[in-house]
Amino acid sequence: MTAVPQSSAEASEAPTWSRRPANLAAAVTAELVERIVRGVHPSGSPLPPEPVLCETFSVSRTVVREAVKILQEKGLVQVRQGAGTMVTPPAMWNMLDELVLGATIAEDESLAILDHLVATRRVLESDMANVAARLANAEVIDQLRSLVERMDELVDDPASYNEEDRAFHDTVMQASGNRIGRAVVRSLERQVINSARYMGRTGRAFCVASNHGHRRIYERIAAHDPKGAAEAMFTHITEAWVVRRSGPGEPTRLRR
Repeated sequence: MTAVPQSSAEASEAPTWSRRPANLAAAVTAELVERIVRGVHPSGSPLPPEPVLCETFSVSRTVVREAVKILQEKGLVQVRQGAGTMVTPPAMWNMLDELVLGATIAEDESLAILDHLVATRRVLESDMANVAARLANAEVIDQLRSLVERMDELVDDPASYNEEDRAFHDTVMQASGNRIGRAVVRSLERQVINSARYMGRTGRAFCVASNHGHRRIYERIAAHDPKGAAEAMFTHITEAWVVRRSGPGEPTRLRR
């Protein structure tokens, strides 16, 4: 994504808050994150000086300094002696941060960021499915079977289906014992779960086809087939995303 410098008038434009936020530092931070991601303050350029930011947001220097400190923690700026506060390249941004990820997704018309998110999830969940197939006991297998059967009953109710879908994936992740992998996936999902761009198509046909993927994963885990479970998870996540990210018209067909 190429940053396009804006005019000084646009750079200092006051935010359109409906009412003054209770947490001013958090509100200023959120606004500056969006402006940096949009390219209002491009990578390699200095952030406006404190007096300008104070005037722009009608806040004190203390609030501005706290906001800048938070931006540093998110990897969006660096404070350089004699040069001021410089906006960093996107490669330095913390993409696991909710504000940074959300703003980047909103700005990225190509959906490349979501493609990367799904690819990350696919790698982690495929590995966890492999381990789950080796470790899953009868209780876990029964739970996965019950979830698959429950989702078969919910194909006409996408909202409820999606809840059981998440429970199925979480059960597999828990069965693997990989707490770090599960935490990363859950963090990423939590930040995009309400995004229409991420959820995409969720009609009956999608639910029916999607649950064929879940059933295949369940069958491979029940058979204690690590390689088969990993491949089934990889295929399921890949094909589900291909459908969800497709535009209006005939949905892309999920392979059985």
